[in-house]
Amino acid sequence: MLRGLLIRLSKAGWARRVVTKWPLAWRVSSRFVAGERLEDAVRLIKTLNQKGLVATLDHLGEHTHTEQEARNAVDHILHSMDAIAREGLRSGVSIKLTQIGLGLDDLLCAENLAYILGYAQALGVFIRIDMEDSPYVEETLHLLHWFREQGFSNVGTVIQAYLYRSLDDTQKLMEDGTRIRLVKGAYREPPILAFPKKKDADANFDRLTEVLIAGSLAHGCPSLSEDGRTPPIPAIATHDEARINYAKAAAARAGLPKSAIEFQMLHGIRRDLQEDLRAEGYPVRVYVPYGSEWYPYFMRRLAERPANIWFFVSNLLRK
Repeated sequence: MLRGLLIRLSKAGWARRVVTKWPLAWRVSSRFVAGERLEDAVRLIKTLNQKGLVATLDHLGEHTHTEQEARNAVDHILHSMDAIAREGLRSGVSIKLTQIGLGLDDLLCAENLAYILGYAQALGVFIRIDMEDSPYVEETLHLLHWFREQGFSNVGTVIQAYLYRSLDDTQKLMEDGTRIRLVKGAYREPPILAFPKKKDADANFDRLTEVLIAGSLAHGCPSLSEDGRTPPIPAIATHDEARINYAKAAAARAGLPKSAIEFQMLHGIRRDLQEDLRAEGYPVRVYVPYGSEWYPYFMRRLAERPANIWFFVSNLLRK
């Protein structure tokens, strides 16, 4: 119930106006967001790289309302790729399609995505298309398939384990070895589309992990690239130690090398676990968001972990 409320508030304009005026809100959100400027994110990624961790860089924002806003978002994405190339960062880039026109003008979105992928290919940068809520899943996968058929191998996407459709989607994506970030899912979806119970979503997460491991084996177990930019096929994105332990055991049973399965976590959450996995020999990628559009991301992080809510409220009560 609380999770659903917070997700609704993440989309509410009035709540955004109220919360973003609180200095405390930014102080708490900065636990999860590198900063408002690209320079802040670059500095953080350099620190992560020095610790043996890789990254994916995300300029926050979604659901642009005008063509100019979508084109401005593309410019930010291009600048982030320039920074990766210029600074020699071990990082890829994550994007949201509603940020570059999906839902506003789907042709504009496709044109923008083509430009981004071409630019990324020239620089040797991997692009991860984030998955958004259910109205955008089908079109996101359609665009992904189409661009991969055009020869863009430097692009992958995200699969959300709580959706019923995800098993079929993952099996299809494994036919050509698409690189997948597997997440539980952070949007509020109706029971007709998604598992309402956590235990069922967890069980599906483990099932999808097995599919990704089998897909990696079928395609020769590609490992993390030498420059740290291109991930293996399975990217297990969770802070849930039970899911992580399941993935580790499943990979070991199947004979998948540690270098061919990546664990991904959010900046600011479970740094201890990130470093432990890296010490064990697994690639670990940290999701590094930045930008002024931090409010929806912040609210979804509160929805995911009750401890984050308590941290926020306890600090608020001190004021």
